[in-house]
Amino acid sequence: MTVLRETTAAAASTDEQLVQAVLGGDQAVFELLMRRYNQRVFRACRAILRDYAEAEDVAQDAYVRAYEHLSQFQGRASFSTWLTRIAVNEALARVRKRRRMEEMDAMPETRRDALKKLSSPSRDPVQNAAGREASTLLERSIDRLPDLYREVFVLRDVEQMSTSDTADALEISEESVKTRLHRARALLRRELYRRVGATSASAFQFLGADASAWL
Repeated sequence: MTVLRETTAAAASTDEQLVQAVLGGDQAVFELLMRRYNQRVFRACRAILRDYAEAEDVAQDAYVRAYEHLSQFQGRASFSTWLTRIAVNEALARVRKRRRMEEMDAMPETRRDALKKLSSPSRDPVQNAAGREASTLLERSIDRLPDLYREVFVLRDVEQMSTSDTADALEISEESVKTRLHRARALLRRELYRRVGATSASAFQFLGADASAWL
């Protein structure tokens, strides 16, 4: 019962309180921070790397780096933004390393094109199939965005980070975030139109309310 109460109390703690607990010696609490932001960290890495396996690998590296440098977190930005910035930097470093290797290799390896498909267990088979098709279409279209636009789009419109937090994570100005997001939405709309041969946003109603805001 005591363990349960302690676990519940920790889960209800703020990020800053958990950080202090870890720094105070309760290393197991770091897992709670990982669980809170695992999806965001992975998506940030995936937006840059465009490869699931590599994104998972880099996300793990980002957590290790965050743990090792946790004492450097000073609260000037939120912990989630600080963590996302580490993940972004790790992913960008991996991209630079990948490019150097490709330049040295006369026969670059073909990049993985296996995309995970999302589905909701509450839907019937027809809805599930439509949902998977829509998710795949949207994900592939996002993957075709130029790097600087894709990164902003995923953090702002997929992860719903604020303009300020996105700017901090990517180390760019808020005005740049707004400009790139506007451009990303326009490019994504154009790519979706091209892929399905549509001429109006009404053709994308199957993507749901969230996606309709992008169009």
